[in-house]
Formats: sequence, structure tokens, C-alpha cells
Amino acid sequence: MKRTHLPLNALRVFDAAARHLSFTKAADELAVTPAAVGQQVRALEDVLGTVLFKRMTRNLELTPEAERALPALRAGFLEFEESVRILQDAQGSKVLTLAAPRDFTARWLTPRLAAYARDHDVRFVVTAADDGVDFTQANLDLAVTFGPVPDVEGLHGKQLGDAAMVVVGVPDADPERRIDHPGAGWPTGGSFALTVADAGLAIDAAVAGFGVARVPVLLAAANTGVVALGDPEPALAGYWLVAPTPQWRQAKVRALVEALTR
Repeated sequence: MKRTHLPLNALRVFDAAARHLSFTKAADELAVTPAAVGQQVRALEDVLGTVLFKRMTRNLELTPEAERALPALRAGFLEFEESVRILQDAQGSKVLTLAAPRDFTARWLTPRLAAYARDHDVRFVVTAADDGVDFTQANLDLAVTFGPVPDVEGLHGKQLGDAAMVVVGVPDADPERRIDHPGAGWPTGGSFALTVADAGLAIDAAVAGFGVARVPVLLAAANTGVVALGDPEPALAGYWLVAPTPQWRQAKVRALVEALTR
């Protein structure tokens, strides 16, 4: 018999009936009807090709075959229970591993992780994700990416804030002195007074009075050293929380995502 076709529910019913030697009492334990118990037992007997119970006038009696099989069956159920406990312990891990761009981690993510940790018994491991994320190579629970809607098979994403950009600088900044960085998306034309590696460094340069930077609204709102020098403009790229679809079933991942997106 193939392992994938094990009639586990019927075996559980058989175990209960064998312990009570009564379909009625087994039905009470399992919260079903005695007829349902009898049906499951008969179906199991058909699958196994052997009789499990001698039906007496007032009670049941195990057949020799059933007597021999029960110890191994009950040992198997104990192994199942241990497997479930191990899986539950893994879900209850106090460690969450994330990857995110360095500037995003420093300016937006870290303060929120600190606030979350104050109310939850959890420890974070955060790695850099400036060159993308490969879940097949990293032991990650969650990652933050910047770009358009994630379109990778097997990955699920949830957007953080709005996909919008805004020009920032000190109040008297010269709008002609542009600070560029990958993803800034400045309109064509014009020159740049400075080019840096990421939006975080662009904000630092703007705070220092070097010029104006075009950065994601989410980062701009987290920095008090600059002001918005115009209205936010919709953009194709934004910040996304991403993970392989099965990992979104983890309670610890769902709880953190809810806290970061509320």
C-alpha cells in the first residue's frame, strides 16, 4: 500500500474503537455518530482485506490480527504527535531573519523592528539585500525589495506604503543641484551635482545642503532633516515585503507583516 494512500482517519477511528471496544463510546470521543464509526471501520476492513472486530451481541472483540497491529499503530500515532510538536516548535521560533536594502533598514525598518521587539519576545537577524534576494540560497523568513510589483513564480509580495517619489532638500536648497542615485528616476535633461549609491545617501547629501534628491516617499517621511519641495509623484517602483508563498503561513511572519503594514 502506498504511503500517500494511508487511510489515516479510518485508522484513528479504529484506534478509538479498539480502546473502548464500543462504536458508541468511540463516536462520543470523536464527536461523530456510531454509524459513522461503523462505516469507517468497515471501509478500513475492506481496504486491508481483514476483519478487525468480532461483532458480539453486546460488545466488540478484537481479532488476533487487530491485536497484533495495534501496538505498532499506536506507536505510529505517537510519532505523528511528536512530528506535529516539532513543527509547532519551529513555528514558534523566537528568531526572524530578514533581508532589506541598507538605507531602508537604517532609516525606516530598524525603528519599527525595535518597537515591535519591545512588545514581543523575538530576536531579529537582518542582512543586506542591495543586490536582490535569493530565497533558495538564504535562510530568510522575509525580505524587503524596491521595484515594481514582484513577478517571480513562487513569491508573494505585500506593498509597504505608496509607490511614489518626492523631491526633498533643505528649505533653501537650489532645485537645479540634483543628487542622483539608482532608482531616482529624474526626468530626462539637466545634470547632476552628485551621484551616490542609494536613496539614503542622497538624503544625507540633501541634509548637508548639497542639493535636492528625488527619493521614495516612505524614506522621505522617516527623515526630519529635509522637507518635501513638491507633491509626491506616483512611481512604478515601491517597497515590497516578499517571501515564498508557503512562508506567509507562518504565524510569526504574518504578525510582523501586519505590524509593518498597519
